[in-house]
Amino acid sequence: MKKVMVINGPNLNMLGVRERDVYGTDTLEEINERLRKLAGKLKLEIEFFQSNAEGEIIDKIHSCYKAYDGIIINPGAYTHYSHAISDAIKSVDIPAVEVHLSNIHRREEFRKNSVIAPSCIGQISGFGAYSYNLALYAIANYLNA
Repeated sequence: MKKVMVINGPNLNMLGVRERDVYGTDTLEEINERLRKLAGKLKLEIEFFQSNAEGEIIDKIHSCYKAYDGIIINPGAYTHYSHAISDAIKSVDIPAVEVHLSNIHRREEFRKNSVIAPSCIGQISGFGAYSYNLALYAIANYLNA
């Protein structure tokens, strides 16, 4: 069975509380539970990780090497400037999908640029919590192709 790691960056532990008009009312735990159920239907093993620390996110990506078949990552604000996270994704040579709840291309100018996207097979944004489902469908499709 293929294994997927879902990595969430800074402030995503505050989903359901922070800026509900932008990020919705679902908590990260609720999103993870729906993904767990969907992964079962897609015959994928899935694990979750969240950290507010860039180095911990990089360490988690490195730990995926030869242990996971795919990565879904919401780097949060690191999207816009963490070349280190981008390099970590490249270093493990595992297909990754970048995901965002909000449409980053309709927001403030600085949010429109992702330094992570070039290291990923694709980016999904703007569909709220369902963005994660779309990312899981995308990685499942890629892994089974």
